[in-house]
Amino acid sequence: MSNILITGATSGIGKGLTEFYAKQSHQVTACGRNQKVLDELESSVGAKSKAFDLTNREEIEDNFKDIDGLDLVILNAGGCEYIDNPNQFDGHLFERVMHINVISIGHCLDVLLPKMKSGGQLCIVSSSSAFLPLPRAEAYGASKAAVSYVARTLTATLKDIDVTLVHPGFVETPLTDKNDFPMPFIVSVDEAVGYISKGIEKRSKEIHFPKRFTLFLKLLRLLPFSLWLPLAKRIARG
Repeated sequence: MSNILITGATSGIGKGLTEFYAKQSHQVTACGRNQKVLDELESSVGAKSKAFDLTNREEIEDNFKDIDGLDLVILNAGGCEYIDNPNQFDGHLFERVMHINVISIGHCLDVLLPKMKSGGQLCIVSSSSAFLPLPRAEAYGASKAAVSYVARTLTATLKDIDVTLVHPGFVETPLTDKNDFPMPFIVSVDEAVGYISKGIEKRSKEIHFPKRFTLFLKLLRLLPFSLWLPLAKRIARG
């Protein structure tokens, strides 16, 4: 039985992973802001719950002070907002997205890494939007590119802890429900949980899915920016 902590556990991928690991009789600590959902997870699958705001450093320290001996930490919490008009750049939106997607991860790493067992595993959920500069994603894409960079650096520098970086494509979650544009090869939460849990079990350095989508993005990333730019502008025009 492993001791697992999951952030962003009250919806989407985080909730799915919480249910998956708890049903396998692992000791799971589910973290999120929605107390009602956390209570439901506690009663349905036996997950311990921590309800707090990950953008608040003091709340992170307070809620994790009694945590220790972690085998697996999954940093999954995040938010998505788009900048619809770059000529009217929204600095407050940019700050919000960076805070929840990047700064909060830094605070979690600061507090949680000393609480992980030697030989433990750290899983950080980024996004395939980190692969390419995409229209409207000035904040979201930049935040996920930063997350991926942090994870890859930790892969090279952490001692006695393995790092797994996750680059999902589109997943049917409350976040993607808000999207008003086509989402090719979108997968269900159950499918995403399957991809991620199998990759974690293998201690893969990177998990990306669905591969017919993410491999295409990786291929486009190899193009010179001068070739990608006209396509990006065409996407922006809709």
